[in-house]
Amino acid sequence: MSEPAAIRVIVADDQQLVRHGLRYIINAQDDMELAGEAESGAEALQLAAQIRPDVILMDVRMPGGNGIEATRTLMQLQPDCKVVILTTFDQEDYVYEGIRAGAVGYLLKDAAPDELVQAVRAAYRGEAIYRTAVAAKVIGRAIRSKSGDELEIDAAGRGSAGAAIFEPLTDRESEVLQQMAYGLRNEEIASALYIGESTVKTHVHRILQKLGAEDRTQAVVFAIRNRLVK
Repeated sequence: MSEPAAIRVIVADDQQLVRHGLRYIINAQDDMELAGEAESGAEALQLAAQIRPDVILMDVRMPGGNGIEATRTLMQLQPDCKVVILTTFDQEDYVYEGIRAGAVGYLLKDAAPDELVQAVRAAYRGEAIYRTAVAAKVIGRAIRSKSGDELEIDAAGRGSAGAAIFEPLTDRESEVLQQMAYGLRNEEIASALYIGESTVKTHVHRILQKLGAEDRTQAVVFAIRNRLVK
């Protein structure tokens, strides 16, 4: 029986010392491999087109194209790739724009190595990871925001983000979706909403069906962009 494929990771950061440290951490994991390194957003896009990685750890401030703009472009070209913003800046605008661009996570560079590799694994599984001091506040801002693209439904019943919406979400499904946007796991959602974990799983399944999403990340990004969560 063949071994499962390793998670292929690209590191995009203009600081050589940071790239070296991340290279060491990633290559030390049995289930990961460093597939490439980039010093700018533009170089990250070029590498991604050649390598087709599973996850990119993307710095925000880089010469030759910042990480958020690179993320936005990458999501148009390779929507299956997962981007985790990795930066020293825990600023609301950066977190907000990262979410809007399609990043599935936002971590600070002072995160512990174990937290970093767990974030890579979570991103690969399609989970959202926003674990900074301002993240919860900013996610709420993104959900409530009246700026950005309006949700448009075409004649085929498909939304502007590509998800089919044939049934509205129930109040409970909206609550579960909001907790998903906070990056909570099923057991944590169950505790927060005082319902059983099996019930949460059922709601998550129905949410993905209704939004036409393949995974939790697609559902969360769609919700943030189109304000499907109260």
